[in-house]
Amino acid sequence: MIARMWRGPVPKAKKDAYVAYLQETGLGDYAQTPGNRGVWLLCQDRGDEVEFLTLTLWESVDAIKAFAGEDHGRARYYPRDRDFLTRFDPEVEHFEVIDTKAAG
Repeated sequence: MIARMWRGPVPKAKKDAYVAYLQETGLGDYAQTPGNRGVWLLCQDRGDEVEFLTLTLWESVDAIKAFAGEDHGRARYYPRDRDFLTRFDPEVEHFEVIDTKAAG
C-alpha cells in the first residue's frame, strides 16, 4: 500500500469555503478512484493561514496514476484552487505503508 501526501495553505478566512470546495472536488475524486483505500483531510493553524494536508492510501502506483495521471509525483490541482491557495507546490510525497493498526 502507498500513502500519498499533499499540502496547501489557504488564508484563515477561507478555511470553511475551502473545505466545502474540497468536498465537492478532490475528496470525492480520490474516494471514487478504483484502488483508493481511504482519504483523510487534515489542517493546522499557521497564524494567518491554515495548512491543509490530504493523506490518501492506495493499493498501487497504477491506482495513483488513475487519479493523478502518468506523472503521479506531481500535484493535481483543480480550476478554483487559485481562489484559495496561497502556494502551489508542484510535487506530492509518496510513502510505502509498512504496517497499520486499528484502534479497538
